[in-house]
Amino acid sequence: MTTPPRPTVGKRTGWQSRYITLLCLVDLLVGLASAAVALVVRFGSSAVEPNNRDHLWVTIALPFAWMVALAIGRAYESRHLFVGNDEYARVFQSCLALTATLAFASFVVDFRLARGYLIIAIPLLVVAGVAMRYLLRQHLHRSWARGERLHRVILVGPEAAVAEMAKRLRRERYHGLGVVGACLPQPIVQGHGTGLPPILGSFEEVAAAVARVAADTVVVLSCSEIAGTALRRLGWQLERDDVDLIVASNLVDVAGDRTTVRPVDGLPMLHVEHPRLKGGRRVVKAVFDRVSALVLLILAAPMLLAIALLVRVAPAAGGPAVFRQVRVGKNGRPFTIYKFRTMYVDAEERLAELLDRNETDGELFKMRHDPRVTPVGRWLRRLSLDEVPQLVNVLKGDMSLVGPRPPLPREVANYPADMRRRLVVKPGLTGLWQVSGRSDLSWEESIRLDLSYVENWSLTMDLAILARTLSAVVRRSGAY
Repeated sequence: MTTPPRPTVGKRTGWQSRYITLLCLVDLLVGLASAAVALVVRFGSSAVEPNNRDHLWVTIALPFAWMVALAIGRAYESRHLFVGNDEYARVFQSCLALTATLAFASFVVDFRLARGYLIIAIPLLVVAGVAMRYLLRQHLHRSWARGERLHRVILVGPEAAVAEMAKRLRRERYHGLGVVGACLPQPIVQGHGTGLPPILGSFEEVAAAVARVAADTVVVLSCSEIAGTALRRLGWQLERDDVDLIVASNLVDVAGDRTTVRPVDGLPMLHVEHPRLKGGRRVVKAVFDRVSALVLLILAAPMLLAIALLVRVAPAAGGPAVFRQVRVGKNGRPFTIYKFRTMYVDAEERLAELLDRNETDGELFKMRHDPRVTPVGRWLRRLSLDEVPQLVNVLKGDMSLVGPRPPLPREVANYPADMRRRLVVKPGLTGLWQVSGRSDLSWEESIRLDLSYVENWSLTMDLAILARTLSAVVRRSGAY
């Protein structure tokens, strides 16, 4: 494992303020460009004529109205920026609010706002707004990956919890948290624990440790020694230096929109909603899956035929172009999955002699240089083109575009009870596992990501995973 870049020291609020200022400027330009394009396309050269000048004023006002809608929708608050899908969801919500406001205002003042103008301007606002925010975020993430503009974090908690959290933060580059040290219940000799960051003291020395290493964030992990009154006192100490205090919940992979803090007799109680496994949004997901799969199959038909021919005529390959295999779907129901064949026809027979060379843990078998893979198959895997026939499974309803990885029956047979939770939803063509490292992830981490998806699914998450899938395919990360 490569050593993560050392976080650079800098003012925490400085880069955030500059980022949000740049975001406001970008949103203003996006609003102006979208309104101008709508004006030109809808009215052409007649836009400056007296009877259309009202729309010229609308074009001037729309960028500012767009920024106001985003501000009211809290799309500029730092807690909704930088990571996660909440930022993009708030852009969509702000767009809907702006559209409703424009419709209501035009009715009240009896102004005939051209529908063609809105049909062009509003989608442009959303698409361009989300795209620009995505590009800005990617630039920020690249800075984080270089160790720049990171939050300087001190972890507070038991040794095992600190080691696990430090490991997870080192593995994931795009959270902006750089661990600079830890405080344990009782200080230990450095190097005693595997994977521990520098030990800066005990729980009573957190404030002094913050000052010593110029930390700007303290993350308190689940620990009986620092709760209630002790946590409140720590918050008072950190408040003086404007240091962020984050309390990590005991809840495992539960998204924030499923939790609500409600006071009961003066005590804050954390309510956890059940996952969205049924209902109207699942129906929308099913319709979206099948319509998208049909459209993609039609568009990709020439490419599919070319790949099938290439697989059949490849030297020393032989066998069918499409590989069929039984996988386990929703509620444990078996189905036949379709993929372009990337291995020699005797691959299953040769598996037993390669088991001792497995490069992953758990039930999944992976080899970076698997001798059973054909030359053409290796190329198809790098570009993820071998997965495209699974669109037929999506169209049939066996799979979804986004979901957990479809497991083999022998894997499911060895699942512990918790792992069977993956089977309450349809498996997916892509998912959190695929866009987070694919074959480079451990078995435990891939299962955790699949369970996280099951528990926290949303339409916004699906769209974000589909967008990240394109990036993962281009990078070819973990594809072998």
